[in-house]
Amino acid sequence: MYDFDKKIPRKNTNSLKCDSINSKLPMLVAEREFRVGEGSNKGILDRMKCPIYGYSITPDEYFLAYISWWKRRHHIEFDKDWMLFSTGVVPTISSTVRKLTTPAEKVILLTPCFNMFYNSILNNGRVVLSSDLIYENHEYRIDFSDLENKMKDPQATLMILCNPHNPVGRIWTKEELERIGQLSVKYNVVVLSDEIHCDIVEEGYEYIPYCSVSDECKMNSITAISATKCFGIPGLQSSAVVVPNPFLRHKVWRGLNTDECAEGNVFAYTPIINALNDGETWVNEMNAYVKENKRLFTEGLKDTGLIFIEAHALYVLWVDVSNYTLDAKEFVDHLYKTTGLYITEGIEYGEAGKSFVRINLATNKDNIKEAISLMKEAINSFKK
Repeated sequence: MYDFDKKIPRKNTNSLKCDSINSKLPMLVAEREFRVGEGSNKGILDRMKCPIYGYSITPDEYFLAYISWWKRRHHIEFDKDWMLFSTGVVPTISSTVRKLTTPAEKVILLTPCFNMFYNSILNNGRVVLSSDLIYENHEYRIDFSDLENKMKDPQATLMILCNPHNPVGRIWTKEELERIGQLSVKYNVVVLSDEIHCDIVEEGYEYIPYCSVSDECKMNSITAISATKCFGIPGLQSSAVVVPNPFLRHKVWRGLNTDECAEGNVFAYTPIINALNDGETWVNEMNAYVKENKRLFTEGLKDTGLIFIEAHALYVLWVDVSNYTLDAKEFVDHLYKTTGLYITEGIEYGEAGKSFVRINLATNKDNIKEAISLMKEAINSFKK
């Protein structure tokens, strides 16, 4: 048993979450407050035995560890020749946007979606083409009629998919993914699937790799993966890209090298290899712990008027605050000013998220209990 209740002091460690934000309890930024597994930690310590931190090459063991994990956990076997190293999923996305599209072309998103997708598109002079998910009865589904209309646009050449979906927590079904694949081939739209959250899934539920669904999906897709999100080591800046199509793979490879994000730092490899080879128990226990955090949090606030979107993936919770305000920024600002609890306003994930907030629950139980208390305090004064 791993001790996820233990508090790890992070102040004065140059932490984005804990040092750049003046907050009593920061519950934003999608990273965890848990001590990393022993495998990851040992990987760093082993590398430190050689006190020279020079340039590194990507060892075969790095890709083989990913291949083994995906075969065991997700029932797909990648070919090592399909795989590339990248310093991160977001660098991969930005690089691919630059390489596979031209300025003023459109990139399709299922919205609301991860805010960095917008940055990767807009900062590179491309246009966001939003296909809003249908929100009905407190559940989300894809509007395939709208998605097809967006794919018909001759200026739309790339779609960024989030699988499972951040922030709403949907695990897409095989049928949904297959339909996306059919439309993408029909309208010549390449699908870039961000699957960094794929291992943060509750027991009894299973994420389906996009490229495993059909030959259409396989040969018309780029899959960005990384163990860093699952194992709590995003600061190591390490990821992989899976591209079965050799033509697309060459494009992605050229983009990553041109953008100087195809080489890892000295700690980018061994901790990942160790985690993927030996970290299964840690991941299973972490997912169970987060599931219990979700239960405690939603139970503790069930009579407040907040609407919790049921999700079986991710360690963040997507919450509808429309019973209080249609502009969640008012809610977030009031919460922070009155209690010091800091969460994320949904508008960061697009207009479709305007009346929602995102809350990171990957923390210890004491913080969960405190967050419940602070939320209640803020809600009572917000009503007044």
